[in-house]
This record gives sequence, structure tokens and C-alpha cells, in this order.
Amino acid sequence: MDALYTAAATANGREGRAVSSDGRLDLPLALPPALGGNGKGTNPEQLFAAGYAACFASAMAAVGREMKADTKDVSVTAEVSIGKDGDGFGLAVVMRVELPDSLTGETGQRLVDATHAYCPYSKATRGNIDVQIVIE
Repeated sequence: MDALYTAAATANGREGRAVSSDGRLDLPLALPPALGGNGKGTNPEQLFAAGYAACFASAMAAVGREMKADTKDVSVTAEVSIGKDGDGFGLAVVMRVELPDSLTGETGQRLVDATHAYCPYSKATRGNIDVQIVIE
């Protein structure tokens, strides 16, 4: 792969801070109440969900242009779950894709399937994390 851009961020754990190398991202981190924390900060699952949803929506716009499909009214929500997985923890993702009426049925399904094949986050998670796509 020839890198076009590289992002860098530093964090010091789930009860600390996450800071990007350019300073644009500077967030307190905290465990969510469901994991015993105070919830007074964001967490890695929220950051992953935001990144995956944004990437998938952008990938859908690119795929939509190729398919001559108008994706301006598409909305993507990523739900990232963390849970016990053997001796450690694992992640699972539900991608909720809201399509406008003009993209329902077979056209919408083809668009979502092609996007899932194209999206860099989907490629990175394939075979590693259970990702379920729900078209709404």
C-alpha cells in the first residue's frame, strides 16, 4: 500500500487522554458506566464507531458515484460492542444504514454490499470482528 495520509494519536489508557499528533483531537477518556467507570469522557468504542460510520458513509458516496446512485440522504450509524471473548475481550459491530426511498430494494442492497467490500474499515475488520449490516 502506498500511504496517502497517516494519522497518529497517543493515548495513555481508558482513564486518560487521547491526543492526535496535530492537536485537533484532544479528548478525555473514561470507562463507560456499563464497564464500571464514571463515563466522564469518551472511550475507544465510541471513537471506533465514529470512524467506521464516517468512513463507511464516505465510501458509500464514492461507490454511489460509480453506480450513478444519489447518496446525499444516506445516514450510517455504527454500533460497536465490547464483551468477553475467551480469556480477553472482543468487539462486534452493527452498521445501521439508512437509505432514502430512492435506494430501497435491490439497488440499495447492491450499493451497501459494494460499499462493504470497498470501505477500508470494513476491509480491516473482515475476518477479525463480527460486522452485521442492517439496512433501514
